[in-house]
Amino acid sequence: MKYTITIFLIYIHVTLFGQSQTKRVLFIGNSYTQVNNLPQMVADIAKSTGDTVFFDSNTPGGYTLQGHATNTTSLSKIAKGTWDFVVLQEQSQYPSFPLSQVEAEVFPFATKLDSLIIAANPCTETMFYMTWGRKNGDASNCATWPPVCTYAGMDSLLNLRYRMMADSNKALVSPVGVVWKYIRQQFPQIELYQSDESHPSEAGTYAAACCFYTTLFRKDPVNITFNGALSASDAANIRTAVKLIVYDSLLQWHIGEYDPKANFSYKDSSQQYILFTNTSSNATKFYWNFGDGDTSNVKHPTHNYKQSGKYQVMLISYNCNSVDTLIKSISIGASGIYKLYNKIDFSISPNPSTTSLYINIYSGNNYSYKILNLLGQEIHSGKLNETPNLISISSLSEGTYIFQLTEKGVIIGQQKFVKVLE
Repeated sequence: MKYTITIFLIYIHVTLFGQSQTKRVLFIGNSYTQVNNLPQMVADIAKSTGDTVFFDSNTPGGYTLQGHATNTTSLSKIAKGTWDFVVLQEQSQYPSFPLSQVEAEVFPFATKLDSLIIAANPCTETMFYMTWGRKNGDASNCATWPPVCTYAGMDSLLNLRYRMMADSNKALVSPVGVVWKYIRQQFPQIELYQSDESHPSEAGTYAAACCFYTTLFRKDPVNITFNGALSASDAANIRTAVKLIVYDSLLQWHIGEYDPKANFSYKDSSQQYILFTNTSSNATKFYWNFGDGDTSNVKHPTHNYKQSGKYQVMLISYNCNSVDTLIKSISIGASGIYKLYNKIDFSISPNPSTTSLYINIYSGNNYSYKILNLLGQEIHSGKLNETPNLISISSLSEGTYIFQLTEKGVIIGQQKFVKVLE
C-alpha cells in the first residue's frame, strides 16, 4: 500500500508540475466563441509553449445559456464527463440587462449548467467566459435601458454579472472583457472589433485565447510564441496585457481559490500516542507520512511513535488533480509531544517519591504548575510561590506522572516523576 500511494503521488506531481500539460476543454457558447475559431486558437497558443488542448464545442449563433440548458448537443457533450474545464459563454447582451431580468433569464441557467457539469464529473471545473461591451455601447437597447448606452456602462455590467455567476457557483472566470478594456486604454491602435462593433477581430480573438491559455494552464502568457495573423508587436502587447490583468492576479478570477490547502494540528493523548487533527480545506483525500516510516490515509489519524525524537510529519491533501503539501516538525518525548524548548531549568527530588516533591528552580519565581497522568488528564494544579517549593503528592496513586511548569498559561518546562508507596 505504501508503495502504491508513493507512485500515485509521484504521478500527480509530474502531471501537475511537469513542463508540459494537457487540458481537455469543452466550449459552450455562441458566435463570440465560434468567430475566428477561438478554441483552435487556444490550442495553437498552448502548442507553442509545449502544452496541449483537446477541445470540443457547441456554439450556435446568438445562443443563450437558457438555450444550452435544453440543447441536446450541449447536454450530451457535457454528460461525457471527460473534461477538465467546461467554458460557459452567455449571449453577448443578456448579462448587461436589468438585474431582475438577469436573475430570471441568466443566473438560473448558469447554475443549472454548472450542476450538470459537476454531476457528470465532480473534478470538472466550470469557467465563465466574461465577454466585453460593444465598441460604442448597445444601441439596440439604449432607449429602454440607458446604462448600456456606452461601452463603459455595458462593459461594467457584464463584468459585474459574470463575477456574480462565478461567485454563486464557486466557478472560475476567464476575464476576457477586462483584458479588452486594458488593451483599449493602453494600446488603442489594436483593433479588437469587427466592423459590426460587436464580434471580435483576429486581435480580439487572440486576446481572448491568450486569456484562456493563462486561466487554463496558470502559466505566464509572455512565454507564448504563437502570434497568429498579428504583427509581432501587437501580439506581444496583448500578451503583456494578459500577464498584468490575469496571470499576476489569478486569485482575483478564482484561479486556484478552490484548490486543496493542507493544514493540521496535533496534541498528545498518552505516552507516544499523538492525535492529529486535519484542518485542510477543499480536499477530499489525504496522505500522511509520520516521519518514522508509517503512513495513513485516514482524515484524523492517531499515531503511536515507538521512540522519542524529532520527526518531520507530512500531510498531502488532494482533490481531483490538485494537491497541497504541508510538513511540520514535532519532537516526541517519553510522555508524548515534548516541547521543543525548556525555558526554565529545574529539577524534581526525590524521584521516585512517596509523599512530597521538592521543585528546585534555578531562576525566577512565582510560576504555576500542573500534575498530569499519562493520559494527559490534569490531576492537580497550584502555584510555586513559597520557599522551599514543596508539593504534597500523598493523595496520588502509585504510578508515573508528568509535572508541567507554566507561566501565564504557557508550558515552560516539564518532567516525569514516579509516585511509589511508603
